[in-house]
Amino acid sequence: MNGAPSSLVSPGLWGFVAFFVLALALYLLMRNMNARMRRMSYRSQELAKEAERAEQERRARKGRPSSPDAATRDEGTTEASAADDGGGSQGHTGEHDPS
Repeated sequence: MNGAPSSLVSPGLWGFVAFFVLALALYLLMRNMNARMRRMSYRSQELAKEAERAEQERRARKGRPSSPDAATRDEGTTEASAADDGGGSQGHTGEHDPS
């Protein structure tokens, strides 16, 4: 009445309930996000480990022939296939290259 702010007005019970519901929703959302981020991190680590294992297996197979005769056969077929390609590095895609 005299222009001074009143200390008698407050948000009341409904203001507290609304704030509490928002705080609870924020807590649940953050908990869910952290769980998803943790799972995503574990999956990416597992994929990286799997790719590393596959690369090591590929290198082991490539570097170690099964028998001495296979090494000479592989070298001969590699040279023959390079000669067939004409030494070019482009693969055959079935499309006509105008260049």
